[in-house]
Amino acid sequence: MYKRIKKVLIVGLGSIGSRHLKIISTNYPGLEIVVLRHKDCFKEDNLISNIYRCTNSIDEALKFNPQVAVIANPAPYHIETSKILARKGINLLIEKPISNSSNGVRELLNICQDQKTILMTGYNLRFLPSLIEFKKQINSNKIGKILSVRAEVGQYLPNWRPEVDYRSVVSAKKNMGGGVLLELSHEIDYLKWIFGDISWVQAHLSKQSSLEIDVEDSAHIILGFKKDKNTEIVASLNMDFIRHDTTRKCCVIGDKGTISWDAISGKVSFFSPDSNDWELLFESLPDRNFTYTKEIKSFFDSVEFNKPVSVSGKDGLSVIEIIEAIEKSSCSESKVYL
Repeated sequence: MYKRIKKVLIVGLGSIGSRHLKIISTNYPGLEIVVLRHKDCFKEDNLISNIYRCTNSIDEALKFNPQVAVIANPAPYHIETSKILARKGINLLIEKPISNSSNGVRELLNICQDQKTILMTGYNLRFLPSLIEFKKQINSNKIGKILSVRAEVGQYLPNWRPEVDYRSVVSAKKNMGGGVLLELSHEIDYLKWIFGDISWVQAHLSKQSSLEIDVEDSAHIILGFKKDKNTEIVASLNMDFIRHDTTRKCCVIGDKGTISWDAISGKVSFFSPDSNDWELLFESLPDRNFTYTKEIKSFFDSVEFNKPVSVSGKDGLSVIEIIEAIEKSSCSESKVYL
């Protein structure tokens, strides 16, 4: 049954909350929007001016009777806020990561199931055309048997948002859900999306730089995926806040060639042993709002048409459980099984 969305709640008005506000306001001009934030309410000049209401009170936000909510406050507060809203039957899009720990996540999933509300986790990279093509090419058996997977992501933290002091942002603070594991957890999600469930991890986490942060700025991880037909896929994943040459890429080596994905250039390429050269298979570099716009549309479609979500709450929980295993592995200096 079609259920038209008329009212939207956005929780949090930081960088990602503001982005969602602008996208929803621009693409769905008929919707009424309320913003719930802990800071004083005012209409900043750089925001779309049709905020229906802004409040510091969740009780006041609930009086607005929103049908959907975008949870964009810091990760440690996601679950507490979401449980209150889910119990009222409000459908949820929770920005990645779903939380900073697995505590309370299963309870939230059970509440959503009992209330028949939709919960989607906001891993927007799944809507990036080049990553979709990369997955398609791998699934087509173009490179044959997969022998090795190598992924890396990195960007110098002070350059993420040059207009603000990097020391004040969520990424830099442990108590706000910062650190490379949580902030760059897209990599764990897309690797699991492409290659399947992860059965073990081995990792080393560290703070290598002189950045004034209290979180890890580097992670070196090995991921073992569940065996399929007695074949085990192993991936190496390097994540950091320290490199000045912004990087996000993945290379998959097979017995029939190599497939590479470069998110920065939007290119998917194939190296054939026959030609001994690289062939460009795909290139697409949409603007930064593209994946978020697609994500919102996918979420709204799931709510309005009762369709399965693209990235489930269970997907979000799985990433957190993998992150907790990675942290345990680093502390114990041993392989940890999930």
